[in-house]
Amino acid sequence: MSWRRLRVLIEHLPPESHTMTALRNTLSDEELAEQADKGEPEKGRWSQLEQLTAALVDGVRRVEYVLICANTEQGKQPQPPDPTPRPGAKARPAKPKLNDEQAERLFQLINGGAA
Repeated sequence: MSWRRLRVLIEHLPPESHTMTALRNTLSDEELAEQADKGEPEKGRWSQLEQLTAALVDGVRRVEYVLICANTEQGKQPQPPDPTPRPGAKARPAKPKLNDEQAERLFQLINGGAA
């Protein structure tokens, strides 16, 4: 088998194959981010059907969350659902929460108290 033939075979493996997964696992964070920006889901570790299923699950969870929020009191609403983890994508970092002192300072700045 020639090197060209081997390359063609590897390039046409399904995205969820062990070989493609191993190749993706060697990518750095920058290379993963670049692939995510290009919007090439076919290079993901999951098949397209699995990606669509995960998107469907996320959509149903969001609808359920909105339904619960619409039918509960203001202070008792649950946290929004986390998206289904996707292979090759790192979890989003948690947003920092303001404490009372920071919130008061922000309120003063917004209302013209920058002095």
